[in-house]
Amino acid sequence: MADHLDLRTVGDLLHHYPRRYAERGELTALADLPLDEHVTVVAQVADARVLTFNKGGRGKGQRLEVTITDGSGRMQLVFFGRAVFFHQKELLPGRRGMFAGKVGVFNRKLQLSHPEYKLLDADSSDETVKAFASELLPIYPACKQLESWTIEQSVSIVLDSMAATGWAGLADPLPPALREGRGLAALPEALQKVHRPHTKADIEDARQRLKWDEAFVLQVALARRRFADTQLPAVARRPVPDGLLDTFDAKLPFTLTDGQQKVSKEIFDDLATEHPMHRLLQGEVGSGKTMVALRAMLAVVDAGGQAAMLAPTEVLAQQHHRSITEMMGELAEGGLLGGSEHATKVVLLTGSMGAAARRQALLDLVTGEAGIVIGTHALIEDKVRLHDLGLVVVDEQHRFGVEQRDALRGKGHSQGEKRTPHLLVMTATPIPRTVAMTVFGDLETSVLDQLPAGRSPIASHVVPAADKPHFLTRAWDRVREEVENGHQAYVVCPRIGDGEDDPKAKKKSTPEDEAEKRPPLAVLDVTEKLRAGPLAGLRVEVLHGRMHPDDKDDVMRRFAAGEVDVLVATTVIEVGVNVPNATAMVIMDADRFGVSQLHQLRGRVGRGSAPGLCLLVTEMPEASPARQRLGAVASTLDGFELSRIDLEQRREGDVLGQAQSGVRSSLRMLTVIDDEDVITAAREEATAVVLADPELTAHPELRTALDALLDKEREEFLEKG
Repeated sequence: MADHLDLRTVGDLLHHYPRRYAERGELTALADLPLDEHVTVVAQVADARVLTFNKGGRGKGQRLEVTITDGSGRMQLVFFGRAVFFHQKELLPGRRGMFAGKVGVFNRKLQLSHPEYKLLDADSSDETVKAFASELLPIYPACKQLESWTIEQSVSIVLDSMAATGWAGLADPLPPALREGRGLAALPEALQKVHRPHTKADIEDARQRLKWDEAFVLQVALARRRFADTQLPAVARRPVPDGLLDTFDAKLPFTLTDGQQKVSKEIFDDLATEHPMHRLLQGEVGSGKTMVALRAMLAVVDAGGQAAMLAPTEVLAQQHHRSITEMMGELAEGGLLGGSEHATKVVLLTGSMGAAARRQALLDLVTGEAGIVIGTHALIEDKVRLHDLGLVVVDEQHRFGVEQRDALRGKGHSQGEKRTPHLLVMTATPIPRTVAMTVFGDLETSVLDQLPAGRSPIASHVVPAADKPHFLTRAWDRVREEVENGHQAYVVCPRIGDGEDDPKAKKKSTPEDEAEKRPPLAVLDVTEKLRAGPLAGLRVEVLHGRMHPDDKDDVMRRFAAGEVDVLVATTVIEVGVNVPNATAMVIMDADRFGVSQLHQLRGRVGRGSAPGLCLLVTEMPEASPARQRLGAVASTLDGFELSRIDLEQRREGDVLGQAQSGVRSSLRMLTVIDDEDVITAAREEATAVVLADPELTAHPELRTALDALLDKEREEFLEKG
C-alpha cells in the first residue's frame, strides 16, 4: 500500500475515501469505459466458453472467454493458462460480480484480460437479497497491485478494531462548539458512514463533516500565519508630500483607473503599519499591475527605504527594468546630470551581467544610492547586501521556490536591526476566490479587474489544421496582412527543437497526445518552414530559453523597436513582454498548453490601440476534450472564468502548482472549486479560534491534527509563503 497508493498509516487508510459507490441492484454502465485505464465494473455473466488455440509451434493452448453485461453494454473477459477451468466453474451465466482490470480492445470489442474479480452472490431469502441489492459498495481509488476490494477489507478491519477500543487515539480537530453549532457528525460516525454507508444520506453527512475537517485545519494553519505576521516588526513606510511619488504622479500622461487607485490605497494603508504587508495583487494581463507596484516602490523610496523586484527570468527582469526606467524618466537618474532633485537610481541585477556592472550595482545597493533594484534569483545571493530593504515585490510568484522568496525577505534591516520587509506578490494568472483563500490564505488579496483605457479587444479563433488545412493557410495570410499594415506578430511553439529532448515533450500528458504520437512542434523547425514558405521575405527571428541572455535581450530589443516582423518563440514570452505594436499571435499545437497559459500568452497582443488577433492552431478532432478547451479560451477574455474551467478540467494540484503540492495532498474530500461555502465559513471560524487562542492551548486535538497535516516541509512553505 505504501509504495503504490502512499498509504502508510492507519490514519492514511481511514482517510482513503471511496471515489464512488456502486449498488448491487444497479449495474454500472459499460458503454463509456475509458481505454487503457484500470477500472472496476459491476456486471452479470452472460456467457462463458473455453476455446482452443494454436500457440505458434508450441502446441495448443486454451483460453476462457466470458461475456459480461449490464444491460447498456457488453464486455469480454479473457483468461489464459491452467486456471481457465477454475474460472469457468466460478463464472457461470447469471452470476454477478465486481471485475477489475485494464480496459483494452480485441477484435473491436472492449476487453479485460485476466481481471481480478469478486462474485456477489446473495443468500436465497428475500430479506437477504433485498439488503444485498440495496447495499452501497464502496469503490476505492485503486491500482493494479491493490484492488478496490482488498482496500475495502483492510478498512473494515481497521474500523472494527477502532470501534472496539472506543476510537482511542482518534483526534477530532473540530472544537465541540463549532461541530455542534454547524450540525456536523462526530468524526467516528463520519468515518463509519463514508466507508460503510447504509443510505446516500449517510454519504452526504460524512462528506460534509470530512470536508469541514480539511478546510478548517488548513484555514487554522493560514490564520496562525496571518496572526504571526501581525506580531513581526516592520518599518512603517509613508510617502512624503511633494516627494518622488507625487512628482511621478504629476508627470503621468494618463489617469490611473479606479481599480488602480483603489488597490494603491490598500497597499499604501498596509505600508503605513508597523507590521509587514503580506498582499497578493492579481490582475488580468495588461491591467496595470506594474504601475501599481512601481508606485508602491516609489512610496517606500520616499520614506527612506529601498524596494526590490524579483522576476523569474532575465528577459522579464530586463523588460521590467527598461519599462520602469522609461516610465520614471529623469526620476530614475539619481546622481546623474539632468536627474531630478527627487530622483533615485534604478539598478538591474542578473546572473549574466559583466563583472564591472555587477560591482557597481552591488555598491549602489549597499550604500543606498539605488532606491530600486530589479533582478532575477541573482538578488538572493549571499554577497548581495541592501542598505534598508523596505519592500519586496515578487512577480509571477508561482515560478519561485519558497526558499528564494524567503532569502530575499531575509535581507531586510533598518538602523542595524533586522526588520521584515513588506511583501507584494503579483500574478497575472487569475485565481478563483476559493483557490486564493486555500493556497494564498495568509495573504490579503487585491484584484485589478479593469483594463486601462486604450487597450484593444482581442479576437480569438480555433484553427483546425488537420480538418481544414486552408484555415492554416489563411492564418499565415492574416499574419502577412498585419505586417503589411505596419504591425508585428508572435508565433508560439511548445518546444525548442535544438536536438536536446524537452522533458515535457517526452511526457505524454493526455490520451490525445498518446494517440497522436507526433512530437510537439518546435521553434527552430517552424521558423525554417515559415522563412522558406508562407512568411518568406518577412523579418522572422527566434527567441527561446536556451539562448545566451545577451542574444535574448538583443532579439527582444529589436522586436520592441520594430526591426523584427515576426517573433517565433517558446513560452519565454508568456509574462511581462510588452510590445504594443504586436497585434497577432499564432499558437502552434495550442492543445499542448493549459487554459491559463493560453490566456497569458494571448495577453501579449492587443496592448496598443490596434485590435489584437489570437489564432489557436490544433490538429485535434472536433469532439476531443482538447478542442473543447480551446473553444472555451476562444469564447471569452474573462481570465477568472477560464481559471474556473481550468480548475474543473484538471487535478487541483496541477493548477495550484508544485509549491502547493503539500496542500493538495491534504485535500481528499474538499474540492476548492465547488466548496466555496465551506471554505469561507471555515476561514471565519479559524480566524476566530486563532485570535482567541493563538497557541491553541485549549484545543490539543486540533493541534495534533495540525501537526499531522503540516509536516515540516509544508509548515515551512506556509511560514515563508
